[in-house]
Amino acid sequence: MKNKLETISNLFEGKEIRSIWDAEKEEYYFSVVDVIEALTESTDSKDYWYRLKKRMTEEEKSELSTKCRQLKLKSKDGKFYRTDTLDTKGILRLIESVPSPKAEPFKLWLAQMGKERIDEVFNPELAVTRAVEYYRSRGYDDKWIKSRLTGIVDRFKLTDVWKESGITKKYEYGILTNEIYQEWSGMKASQYKEYKEIRKESLRDNMTDIEIALTDLGEIATRELVKEHKPYGLKENREMAKRGGRIAKNTRDNLEKELGRTVITKQNALNYKYLEDTKKLKDNNKKK
Repeated sequence: MKNKLETISNLFEGKEIRSIWDAEKEEYYFSVVDVIEALTESTDSKDYWYRLKKRMTEEEKSELSTKCRQLKLKSKDGKFYRTDTLDTKGILRLIESVPSPKAEPFKLWLAQMGKERIDEVFNPELAVTRAVEYYRSRGYDDKWIKSRLTGIVDRFKLTDVWKESGITKKYEYGILTNEIYQEWSGMKASQYKEYKEIRKESLRDNMTDIEIALTDLGEIATRELVKEHKPYGLKENREMAKRGGRIAKNTRDNLEKELGRTVITKQNALNYKYLEDTKKLKDNNKKK
């Protein structure tokens, strides 16, 4: 799919579905009325949404309406207005709730996706095959794919030793990962993604082989330090993460000295580019 952002918007065959990116939550939010208009071809999608919300409330199925966020989206007149939005999960639930023939292909697609995930429970190799086929379709060669899958396994080895060291919460894993990135690259993972102008995409999928090698080195070094020194809790593990990241930083410094240039690059693997007017959610929503 050339020069197109692969989000839920592409399911609507050219219909404009306005969306906005929440960098903090790393989630897209889509215009509810745009989705309803695409599915129903209603002449008054706002009224349709109002009646649908009312019906849901009466049936005690108000999950969608309560999870709506009113965000400022650009209208046809070029101005920004507060609009009901839902995240990806919410939009898929909305599609299931709309009684329209146009919604049926989406419902069949969702059913097929669900079947594939269930099949993968019984045969996990299907999930690996799906990942390999996806990477191949994006132009990655088999050597890169093999290295990428090995890196995923190595990441699990690191999180396993963290778990044994008293790390149990998702945010704690994020803190420790950021310590490693901060030490060797000078950026947290979120800052690194912003530097490369990516959003939900995997950071490693958009790294050069040198950047991946330094990331892997930092994580492997951290893993071995944790196994050797047996820290416990977030504070002690943060120190190990910093030390592991510094080992990768030393390698980076030595390589850059020999090369005479930085090995940190803005290069990414995207075949599309984000538009600046929807890039930062907070900027748009400061204008009350």
